[in-house]
Amino acid sequence: MSLPSYDGYDSTGIEHYSIPSFKFISGASLDVRISYRSFNPAGGKAVIIPTCYGGRINDTLHFMGEDGVLAACHVIVVAMLGNGESSSPSNEPDFPKSIDYRDCINSQYELLTKHLGIKELEAVIGFSMGGQQAYHWACMYPQFMKYVIPICGSAKTSVHNYAFVEGPKAALINSIDYQDGAYRSKGTKPSRGLRAFGRTYCPWALSAAWFREGCYQDVGYKEVEQFIQAEWEDKFEKAWDAEDMLILARMWQAGDIGKTQQDGDYLKALQAIEAKVLVMPARTDTYFPPEDSENEVKYLKHGELAVIETIWGHMAGGGANPKDTKWMNDRIALFMDSKGLDLSAMKEAIDK
Repeated sequence: MSLPSYDGYDSTGIEHYSIPSFKFISGASLDVRISYRSFNPAGGKAVIIPTCYGGRINDTLHFMGEDGVLAACHVIVVAMLGNGESSSPSNEPDFPKSIDYRDCINSQYELLTKHLGIKELEAVIGFSMGGQQAYHWACMYPQFMKYVIPICGSAKTSVHNYAFVEGPKAALINSIDYQDGAYRSKGTKPSRGLRAFGRTYCPWALSAAWFREGCYQDVGYKEVEQFIQAEWEDKFEKAWDAEDMLILARMWQAGDIGKTQQDGDYLKALQAIEAKVLVMPARTDTYFPPEDSENEVKYLKHGELAVIETIWGHMAGGGANPKDTKWMNDRIALFMDSKGLDLSAMKEAIDK
């Protein structure tokens, strides 16, 4: 089982843990590999950060810089199942046809407890699909962590979010070179489909204001077409396997912490969360809009809402804009160490 091999892939520090006969929620059983990177293993409190859709271990925002809120922590960035680093359709021919967020969390829990010897977490932090994993962590292992911080994610994928994902999926699946999934047996790559996926995905990831203000010029592109081709079409074609993208997209669409409850009620699942939860949507996120987060916080025992005021849309939560990243870092620091502090004054200072 190999790691991704495209030019530019960064395998620095990546380690692997094998789980024999791992039992998937679907009933399938398979030997799986969980890939991860352990930052500052001699540090104090442990924090896990699962990858997001389109994310690799070494491009995941980990708040470990010089002024990073997690600089003194032992941070474990873990690749979720299906992302091409851990076991996935691209590196395991017998990989199941579908996976569930609960599979990701169960495999990550085994990595932490049986391999790394971690008995508790200070926090679970995740962006996008990583945020959905953070919510699942809170429901499945409620006593294992103190804080949960979903960034631009949700406890349940909305109908609108589901419908969005159908667009890029359709662009890939209906491309002539996807060949109804037969491309791999023929030794080819669905390049047209992957590029179509990226082009379709692009405008949703950033806000209308971002494009209106020409922010693509701020990241080095004179024309928007250059930005779309280089940052979306080229990168998806070069870096991703079609079946990995599709199995993750289906898991994203099916995201629902209600599945951790016997009656399937996701609102009851929210109410049962014991950890302190900082919900961080971006103001202009079209995937996971702040209105959805506002509703979720109403049901949390120890929930707090902190909206990222940005025009960078969904991408703000992944570290795309340094200003937004600093705001998130400072806001997380406030949340994780607020005992005895004047919260209102500190929040006002951060917002300024």
